[in-house]
Amino acid sequence: MSNILLKPLRKFFLDRALKKMIKSIETDLLDDFLEILLKVVRLALILDPHYRRNIQGFNARYAFQDEEGQIAASAIFQDGKMKVKKYKIEDTNVTVFFKNGKALWEFLMSKNPDVFAFVLESKIRYEGNPNYIMKFGYMAKHLQVMFGF
Repeated sequence: MSNILLKPLRKFFLDRALKKMIKSIETDLLDDFLEILLKVVRLALILDPHYRRNIQGFNARYAFQDEEGQIAASAIFQDGKMKVKKYKIEDTNVTVFFKNGKALWEFLMSKNPDVFAFVLESKIRYEGNPNYIMKFGYMAKHLQVMFGF
């Protein structure tokens, strides 16, 4: 094959490899970000008695994941405590599926996350009771206000 034909082919394979690498890095970063966010909520519950009142008598199981199953984390609220898992748990009250890592980032970093707008735009979907999403959204917003984000 001539060198002229190989250049576009090399560029194609290089572009494809770079896109895969970038997606992998983004996925790993967003997976870590989700886990860290849940751990920050857990830490706030431990350190702040006022914030901890949000989970008094509250028992729930949440799972969060992207549609491809590459980003996942879970939160278990039980007996006034919160546990964070690095994977999707079963038997949840609500499981939130994000279209992709970008949708997860937009939802978590939004100043005013509108769950229903994200659902209508097909950025997220859920299985289970939507009231649990509202409760978690309230707690996340409360945390943003506490830390001045």
